[in-house]
Amino acid sequence: MISGEWLVVIIFINFRNRFMKFISFVFLLFACYVSNAQTVFLTQGRVEYERKVNQFKSLEEDEGGDNDWIKELKKTLPRFVNDVYELHFSQNKSAYHLKVENTENKYLWGTKPSETDITIQDFENNKLSIQRDVYEQTYLINDTIRKFEWKLTGETREIAGFECKKAVTKICDSVYIVAFYTDQIMVSSGPESFGGLPGLILGLAVPRLATTWFATKVETTPPLVKQITPVQKGKKVNWFQVNADMKKAMKDWGKYGARRIWMYSL
Repeated sequence: MISGEWLVVIIFINFRNRFMKFISFVFLLFACYVSNAQTVFLTQGRVEYERKVNQFKSLEEDEGGDNDWIKELKKTLPRFVNDVYELHFSQNKSAYHLKVENTENKYLWGTKPSETDITIQDFENNKLSIQRDVYEQTYLINDTIRKFEWKLTGETREIAGFECKKAVTKICDSVYIVAFYTDQIMVSSGPESFGGLPGLILGLAVPRLATTWFATKVETTPPLVKQITPVQKGKKVNWFQVNADMKKAMKDWGKYGARRIWMYSL
């Protein structure tokens, strides 16, 4: 038989073990609570993106190889050009445009950014409005917000301090698009006219255009009304009309023409 003293000891040890398990469980719940409390979900602010273009890749592909003429041209141009774009966003609207053109850049024809291009996405009313320069013509594209068939890959990476998830889609039937979005910023927008993901796109890549956009800064300052509703102008068209115009104008331009259509379709 177990003596009374040993019985007390056994009861005490059993109670202590259960108590320690209880304390550990409470601590785990508290840690989860603190972790969730530290996660910030943004619905307004500003993002700066660096757009980077590999000019040599498009030059070689458009001209069919690295011939003597291309080799000489390369001596006068940098391989990469980069410019800064910004996106102001609120819960209901976003506006994307060029912020700073790199004045040290030497651009290959067709890669110089437009200072007047503006893309506005109105989530509340499902409206897209783009002011876009296409050579001598300025278009004002008014249509519904674009719907992309995104596929999530399960891959992640950190961009500008945010954990981002990878998604892929296509435009123009065959142009592959890679995006990295964060669900910590609960606004379905991104560079150019891209969106439609459960969070803001902080990274974008279009391999066939040798172009990437990656966020370098995210600010939480609420946008001013004029920053998300800038004045736009141009020939009023929808996506179908502007694409028809471009295909007609560039039907004899070969690979270069196709590349320009892809670029104007972003």
